[in-house]
Amino acid sequence: MMRLSQCHNFQDFRKLAKQRLPGPIFNYIDGGADDETTYRRNTDAFESCDLLPSVLTGVEDVDLSTTVMGQKLDMPVYCSPTALQRLFHHKGERAVALAAEKYGTMFGVSSLGTVSLEEIAELVDTPQVYQFYFHKDRGLNKAMMERAKAAGVKVMMLTVDSITGGNRERDLRTGFSIPFRLTLAGMIQFAIKPMWGINYVTHESFSLPQLDAHIDMGNSSSSIGDYFTKMLDPSMNWQDVEEMVKFWDGEFCLKGIMTVEDAKRAADIGCTGIVISNHGGRQLDGSRSSFDQLAEIVDAVGDRIDVLFDSGVQRGTHVLKALSLGAKAVGIGRGYLYPLAAAGQPGVERMLGLMKEELLRDMRLMGCNSLDQLSRGNLRFR
Repeated sequence: MMRLSQCHNFQDFRKLAKQRLPGPIFNYIDGGADDETTYRRNTDAFESCDLLPSVLTGVEDVDLSTTVMGQKLDMPVYCSPTALQRLFHHKGERAVALAAEKYGTMFGVSSLGTVSLEEIAELVDTPQVYQFYFHKDRGLNKAMMERAKAAGVKVMMLTVDSITGGNRERDLRTGFSIPFRLTLAGMIQFAIKPMWGINYVTHESFSLPQLDAHIDMGNSSSSIGDYFTKMLDPSMNWQDVEEMVKFWDGEFCLKGIMTVEDAKRAADIGCTGIVISNHGGRQLDGSRSSFDQLAEIVDAVGDRIDVLFDSGVQRGTHVLKALSLGAKAVGIGRGYLYPLAAAGQPGVERMLGLMKEELLRDMRLMGCNSLDQLSRGNLRFR
């Protein structure tokens, strides 16, 4: 069996998570939509872009800090909001928040999070992003935003690429859903990983505190899949979002922007940030990689709005390439979920520590003291 100390990169953490998690839960994190072509392309896209280092620039001290949507971060990598974290490790969002605080970066809590916004706000001082889904019930949207404001959340992040759930065929094969409706093969996978089950039943029972006050997710007729198809509003449009931006009256970010036109609209309605993202290849398979879209979107709106970026990031050099194209910060999802599943808070801390070491080393090798020295001049595309 592998140990945490033997994990040195994304693939190592993935391997350790696979050893520890029951198959259906691992595949929920690991999988993408349809044929997973976008999922693979997200990481492959970085390989057609090369870094050009400068030498003899005197880079003893490297400053990795950046400011995104008014939030000061010690490093330009943040933990994107992801759902269901206590399924992967019983500490869930608490572990991720504490690790993010240790490294002075921001993290997101999901509408489908398993620890409440209020508890996380009391636990840590690091910037918290609230990832929000737009519901058919407008009153519910307002109530959830008011609650986030009261909890001290500074940044609202509305996911705009998930008005319906992606076709995650791995989950269909294993029967993964909330509540579980496992196939026989799926059940066997749980039986052969008993430690996960022991942790699951000996810690507080699973819940979705952001939603529990408003929606009964506990009965067997309701599932996460039903939540996407029944509760979320596919008629959501720009006017709806403009009203939300006004109502929130603070830092507001749209996650899932992939075109110049949509980026411009986001700036026009008063958003302070966008995340160029295809949801890690989990929604529309065959959509373009986020990295391939980054430059043209930055060119169009980079002077008006903070452009963040996620999907496919596995290395410090991936981060530097995105920053060189004009992204202000880079989000990771699976990159911290595998370490969380593998080892809880120490896993996430190890991952962030390795990422920071990579960034410092790579910045020195690039000949850059601070992130603002990165530019397209230090990139070539093949």
